[in-house]
Amino acid sequence: MITHLFKLIWNKKKSHSLMIVEIWASFMVLFGLTTLIVINVGNYRKPLGFAYENVWAISLKNNQDTTEVANKIQRILQKLKAYPDVESASRMSANSPFSSYQTSNSVEYDKRKVSVDIYATDEEFAKTLAMQTVTGSWYRNTDSVGKYVPIVINQKAKEGLFEDENPLGKIISERYKVVGVVNTFKAKGEFMTDKPAMFELLKADQPWNNTMLIKVKPGTDAVFEAQLVKEIATMVKGWSVEVDYLTDSRKNQHNLVLVPVTIASIVSGFLLINVALGLFGVLNLSIARRRGEIGLRRALGATGSGISTQFIGEIWVLATFALLIGLLFAAQFPLLTVFDVPPSIYLTAIGLSVAIIYGIVTLCALFPSRQAALIQPAVALHEE
Repeated sequence: MITHLFKLIWNKKKSHSLMIVEIWASFMVLFGLTTLIVINVGNYRKPLGFAYENVWAISLKNNQDTTEVANKIQRILQKLKAYPDVESASRMSANSPFSSYQTSNSVEYDKRKVSVDIYATDEEFAKTLAMQTVTGSWYRNTDSVGKYVPIVINQKAKEGLFEDENPLGKIISERYKVVGVVNTFKAKGEFMTDKPAMFELLKADQPWNNTMLIKVKPGTDAVFEAQLVKEIATMVKGWSVEVDYLTDSRKNQHNLVLVPVTIASIVSGFLLINVALGLFGVLNLSIARRRGEIGLRRALGATGSGISTQFIGEIWVLATFALLIGLLFAAQFPLLTVFDVPPSIYLTAIGLSVAIIYGIVTLCALFPSRQAALIQPAVALHEE
């Protein structure tokens, strides 16, 4: 039966070639979309690594002021800690969570080199973002004794640099000393890939680390924000002060991911609808042209379900021809590990795309095949 269906489609390959190309194109677009969705869903399921609720990021710009900038930043930090509405305050580099800034560099240990995102923070950073260390502890100012800068790394960096070794006390790039390890830290949001990260203790006399993170009490509103900005502006004349809520910044980062996925889903949806309509029309036309054949088969004893199964089988074979071509292209992605994506992601996307294509062609074939099953042999042969 299956061999017969393949021969039937192959003999009509010219008339079905356009439909095969449409199904192939749909599969490739669907493969790209499902790959993107699988990647983002997988990233979203991994923990963020920190708490962003009730945390504000305060960006300071000294503009034309170049006098004792670092001291003024420290005075602002002490002022923030003194507010009763502030539970915790921390100073860090400009690449705060959910911001557009990013700082990365390569670090090395025992000939293993890993590119890491680098964050300069103070000792209150982990408390402000409710971060927990899985090994060791977060650094303190007293750890900056000697020539090595104390650092905390995430699990991804630990795996790349130390594999199964205990990282505590190890020296990286002849400059950094590991004092703790956190699980994950996805600074750009839940949809970010878990990347190697490193946190280093910043020096208070550095004028360029001018971002503050404050954790405020629940219910703190814009009235306190206005008061805070006004008092900081009074302390440092001519400086710019900008306050961002991490909850709002998180939504912006999500939109950067979800908007392209939504647009791609809409385009793929239109393409799949066009293919479905084309398949539906081809089947209806095929049934109209083959009424005599159907009537003859019914007269020879074929059942209605047998006729229906034949037409569904034919459309499955048609889809299989297209998918075989598509699989030749799609299989190159996991084989070559394109875009540094794990092969399992591509294989999952291929499986989902194949299932969706077969599901669509089956739904398109159900109604026409049932119509063919209802054709009575006497009526069909009389028309012939």
